[in-house]
Amino acid sequence: MKSFLISPVRGVAEDRWSSVVERLMADGYAVYWPQRDTDQTDPIGFAICAQNAAAIAAADVVHVIWDGLSQGALFDLGVAFALGKKVVALDLPPGTSGKSFQNMVHFWEENGPAVLGTDPNPERQIVKLRQ
Repeated sequence: MKSFLISPVRGVAEDRWSSVVERLMADGYAVYWPQRDTDQTDPIGFAICAQNAAAIAAADVVHVIWDGLSQGALFDLGVAFALGKKVVALDLPPGTSGKSFQNMVHFWEENGPAVLGTDPNPERQIVKLRQ
């Protein structure tokens, strides 16, 4: 099974999440890890986002480590959401009593990915949960 591991990259030691990658591999996942597998030298970031989007599309599941700050992690989560991917939250900031991104990710993990309706009018677009 193919996994895409979302985790902070910038300002993080290169081996910061390597033990998580090793654990996922030991559990039978073929892990795409952007810190290791995406060319991070793109000065704009467009190529990085494109490479990650392609790898997310190819993944069966998306594992998530988010520190509450990483914009790249948020972008990758948006791609995974749009593609209807299953997510497994490995590490997120604590949940909140109200609306928050971490609460949404936990809901997504527990209830499955959203399926967007096909109505071309966004105001009538219905979001359903996968069965």
